[in-house]
Amino acid sequence: MSFTDKAKNKVEQMSGAAKERIGDMTHNERMRAEGATEQGEARARQAGENVKDAGRNAKDAVTR
Repeated sequence: MSFTDKAKNKVEQMSGAAKERIGDMTHNERMRAEGATEQGEARARQAGENVKDAGRNAKDAVTR
């Protein structure tokens, strides 16, 4: 996983958190839900990338 992908996921996660907080403060359920969804999607992508990294690391450890 490249640094760029990690950064993009983190930015999207923070953006989602901000949307969720703004939705809570303004009692806007749609914005709150969009923020929660964005956070969940970013976390899922991050988890998938972490699994790929772990697989690569395990492969490298075996081939050494």
